[in-house]
Amino acid sequence: MLKFTEEHEWLNVEDGIATVGITTYAVDQLGDLVFVELPEIGASLTKGGNAATVESVKAASDVYCPLDGEITEVNPAIVADPALVNADPMGKGWFFKLKLANAADADGLLDEAAYKELTA
Repeated sequence: MLKFTEEHEWLNVEDGIATVGITTYAVDQLGDLVFVELPEIGASLTKGGNAATVESVKAASDVYCPLDGEITEVNPAIVADPALVNADPMGKGWFFKLKLANAADADGLLDEAAYKELTA
């Protein structure tokens, strides 16, 4: 189940685990990424809390946690090569995996049509 936030994060939820990244729209707004900082595995995060940081040639920006949960995995490839996020933001450029405290909370996020309307 693919969902989006108004802060331009995407989540793909499967079996209570959300793979999280930033949207193509966010990447276009930021420009070329030069630095990515990810959360620690095992960290408990709350919805709207700071989960990661990205820096581009234009600006630094926070990536927010879309829902309450615990970090189960991070993507070290994007730390080594932030350009992966620019090249494939909704694929190989994922940021982290989050074990959701309540998977049903994802139902309250935007679907793809609502997100496209938000960014139109």
